[in-house]
Amino acid sequence: MASDPLAPDAWGVHRVWLDAADEKQVVADETVERLRRLVGEPPSDVDETAPVVVRRGGLLDTGPVEVTLESGTTIDLEDKVPDDFPLGYHWCTTPSGLRRRLVVSPGRCWVPEDQQWGWAVQVYGARSRDSWGIGDLRDLRRIREWAQRQGAGFLMVNPLHAVAPTLPQEASPYLPATRRFRNPIYLCVEEVPEADPTDSELAQARHLNSLDVIDRDAVWRLKDAVLRRAFSSRLDHPARPAQPPDMPGSTRAWGTWCALSLEHGPDWREWPDDPPDPPEEEVAYHCWLQELLTEQLEAAAGGLTIIQDLPIGVSGSGFDAWSWRELLADGATVGAPPDLFNAQGQDWGSPPWVPWRMKADNYDAFAQTIRGTIAGAGGLRIDHVMGLFRLWWVPGDGGAKDGGYVRYPSDDLLDIVALESARAGAVVVGEDLGTVEDGVQDSLAEHGMLSYRLLWFEDDDPAEWPELAMAAVTTHDLPTVAGLWTGADFEDQKEWSGLALKKAREAAKPLLERLRRDGLTKRATPEEATLAAYTQLARSPARLLCASLEDAVGEIRRPNLPATVERPNWSLPLRVPVDELETCELAAEIARVLREAAVTPATSGTPR
Repeated sequence: MASDPLAPDAWGVHRVWLDAADEKQVVADETVERLRRLVGEPPSDVDETAPVVVRRGGLLDTGPVEVTLESGTTIDLEDKVPDDFPLGYHWCTTPSGLRRRLVVSPGRCWVPEDQQWGWAVQVYGARSRDSWGIGDLRDLRRIREWAQRQGAGFLMVNPLHAVAPTLPQEASPYLPATRRFRNPIYLCVEEVPEADPTDSELAQARHLNSLDVIDRDAVWRLKDAVLRRAFSSRLDHPARPAQPPDMPGSTRAWGTWCALSLEHGPDWREWPDDPPDPPEEEVAYHCWLQELLTEQLEAAAGGLTIIQDLPIGVSGSGFDAWSWRELLADGATVGAPPDLFNAQGQDWGSPPWVPWRMKADNYDAFAQTIRGTIAGAGGLRIDHVMGLFRLWWVPGDGGAKDGGYVRYPSDDLLDIVALESARAGAVVVGEDLGTVEDGVQDSLAEHGMLSYRLLWFEDDDPAEWPELAMAAVTTHDLPTVAGLWTGADFEDQKEWSGLALKKAREAAKPLLERLRRDGLTKRATPEEATLAAYTQLARSPARLLCASLEDAVGEIRRPNLPATVERPNWSLPLRVPVDELETCELAAEIARVLREAAVTPATSGTPR
């Protein structure tokens, strides 16, 4: 019987793959060879020693084992995991003495029983009148309180992960230094008990808040100065500890990396081979900032679900790559193949995990990444969730179009996501936009992971969309309704990406047709067009209905225009201050439409 040409080889590399139009694409021989070298040769016993990931009631392929639970209790199992077996990360020992990780998962993520609606928030851009030049966690709290008064059930935010503490600051929230810790630029300095900004610093903060483009470097320079004084005051206060009383090893490692990056530069690959230990006070300072972030995020959430975004990867120069360098492919980055939106493909700049090395690590790094992003907020959106199945690797000596797909152990990874979701009571959304292979969406549904449905992408009426999904009009990478309707987004594309105006208008025709499917006329105002879009969205049975704050305030600029460098992506403040959202009539109308749609609970269970 002939082998499946779409199947990966022994290295997990796909020689043949299907594009978005279901056309077969063949990877060049030299690319396949480069990818094999990058993946490397796994140990001969990698599968025999890999973690055993199983669900309650599932069969064990190890034979009889002695299991040491997370609690320390020891249990003997034959060939099956009981239906009431404790969920978690255990250890099992075979009769031959081989010790392996045993991961017991529920197999399904936590899913809210009722339909809910909420707002998508770019936190950095959501400034109040008294912000310090950038939206912060106090502003997020104000948005949450406003949303709760409207009846919203969740907020979805951009990645809040930390970048290097050096200058210049990385603007893209999708290229962080770590996916385990948060960015202290989001701290509200005035709510730190020991902080005592001077009149001059307050005046500078107000000036930064008046700028049309967020100046992250100036914001962080100012906040860092005030926070360092506050930390020094804390050291001098006998009633307050100089650092968190229980500083886990990973938190201390983060503080160490921050201190070293300030001494030797933000790229650990350029550090001395054996740098001396940094001053303990500097390490403790960065750990303290994480303690503050945990407290302020908890206050911002206030019990409401905050869906946090998990980027597809991290900076190769950052903390996670430094900590887990043995797990990453040296000489490759991840991206996307050529498609209708980008003929050259995309290179996102993050080094990929090597699949067999993830197994050898007992999936610990992956579990920490999921857990760290979920922590404290109750929701997770996985950017480019197809990366749990296969990832487009771009060799360092070629462009994005010269890459190929590498296969990942998706069944294990999805079960680990389900375990972390169940433990945290956190809803999980998989961003499945772009080139999606057969079976991915079925697998997401099986695991209780919400798919992603956008009005801009779907030909079907929203009433026909699946229930097990998050439904939205647009995303941070796509036009706002006002930007599309007025043509301002076409001009933006022409100015910053060099795309011909005619081509931009042609590409937008399907979007406009979907917007007009209820009879919206060309004479409609941008506000009427926006409300029409969300009236359509309200027909969706999707478990989560999500509206963007950009649409709510009539913003014509999208937060990010992909494949542009000079445009101030991820640095555009919302045109209406957070403390004036209460008076925004369009926001109130969108909230009313979605609130009325979500009054009737959606049925629980499998997708339609």
